[in-house]
Amino acid sequence: MSKYIQIHPGDNVIVALQAIEKDTIITHNASSIRVANDIPQGHKIAVSTIAKDEHIIKYGYSIGIAKEAIEVGQHVHSHNVRTGLDENLEYQYEPKGQALNIPQEQRTFEGFVRKNGDVGIRNELWIIPTVGCVNGQAKLIVDQLKAETDTSHLDDILVLSHQYGCSQLGGDHLNTQKALAAAIKHPNAGGVLVLGLGCENNQTSQLKEIIGTWDKDRVHFLISQEVEDEVEVGLKIVKSLCEQMRNDKRTTAPVSKLKIGLKCGGSDGFSGITANPLLGRFSDWLVAQGGTTVLTEVPEMFGAETILMERAETENVFCKTVDLINGFKDYFRTSNQPIYENPSPGNKNGGITTLEEKSLGCVQKGGDAIVSDVLAYGDQIKTPGLNLLWSPGNDLVASSALGFTGCQMVLFTTGRGTPFGSFVPTMKIATNSQLFNHKGNWMDFNAGGLVDGTVSMDELRKEFTDFLIEIANGKKLKHELTNFKEIAIFKSGVTL
Repeated sequence: MSKYIQIHPGDNVIVALQAIEKDTIITHNASSIRVANDIPQGHKIAVSTIAKDEHIIKYGYSIGIAKEAIEVGQHVHSHNVRTGLDENLEYQYEPKGQALNIPQEQRTFEGFVRKNGDVGIRNELWIIPTVGCVNGQAKLIVDQLKAETDTSHLDDILVLSHQYGCSQLGGDHLNTQKALAAAIKHPNAGGVLVLGLGCENNQTSQLKEIIGTWDKDRVHFLISQEVEDEVEVGLKIVKSLCEQMRNDKRTTAPVSKLKIGLKCGGSDGFSGITANPLLGRFSDWLVAQGGTTVLTEVPEMFGAETILMERAETENVFCKTVDLINGFKDYFRTSNQPIYENPSPGNKNGGITTLEEKSLGCVQKGGDAIVSDVLAYGDQIKTPGLNLLWSPGNDLVASSALGFTGCQMVLFTTGRGTPFGSFVPTMKIATNSQLFNHKGNWMDFNAGGLVDGTVSMDELRKEFTDFLIEIANGKKLKHELTNFKEIAIFKSGVTL
């Protein structure tokens, strides 16, 4: 295994693939370089002299500006690099995206075909509270159902607990309604009880308007204040749904029916080298098969947004992408918060120095496909292909937002590790083999072989695709085995 990698021939830094001690001699482009500092795994080393105020180049793009002169062999990180990002920018529509030449493959998976033609990869029974006040009642109903009924034919029974649905105004109130409406119609749910209180802001009658159309055989509503014993009535409803779902069977569907969310968290210096490019390759492959991927985490597009804008399918999609980026910056300013307060301490420990560097690694999850649409928070996918989604970078908020679009699964790359899971299957992909081996109870797939030298990108993409189809067919992920499943609804405004 090599000690380092230069990602792009134009880069003036290399990335340590393993910890390198001070005074180690490495050879780069036929020149010997003495490493001036102890370099942690995933961190950067200068391979040419970088003057003060000169750009640091990685991935072929600027990831920041030198705060001081940096000599060959020196550690390049937060102590000597600052962000080069500024306020809102003026963008021009200059499309450069090209259709990808990826062959069609007749791949299929076994899923649950719903009445509207969507296909679920799980057949779960959900209780969705309209307001946090009835979370406890929903749990009682689930507990009694499990105690009194054979539920072995169900993949799971969930309460999508949350704390909202009342005391909210404006955009927050609408976000909650859109999120819950989207969950109610999600194809991974074969049966849904929507449990209301009765006096909340999120009135069931209003929520139904947001939902639009739904399968009345599989989605039922109950307002607790209108019945004497809501647990008893709710139990009857979910027992009926449980019996209906007993006849549901997996059937063969083309991979074009897959809608997959792309997310990263706890990134490290390997994220942009292994796991994120792997997801990019998979995304391009799935889009070429007629499927859909959704890329989010808008603050982690800052500094790399023009790469996505150049691939906008139309000028309208380009304008929506500009609004996505500048609108999120305006959201930060409205809250009197710094726009570029990123990366996190964990990111920095892993070797990521600036937001530009994090973003250039992050957007690689979207591959090279044309951007077909841009979605607002809570919007449903309308256009196959690569979509962009309005959401912050917070792991659970963003993963939930991807689920609300209709994604049946979220792919989550990480170099630091995390045990969490959203309300849809959330696959953890390790950026390095050390993490995969150390946290085998959290991680589902290892992309570290790309730097270990044990596998090529083409081989790993095929292996990854096979594994993802296994998951779509019903194999459970680590967080599903531990039953770590949650939702988080985006909130920014006043609570009454």
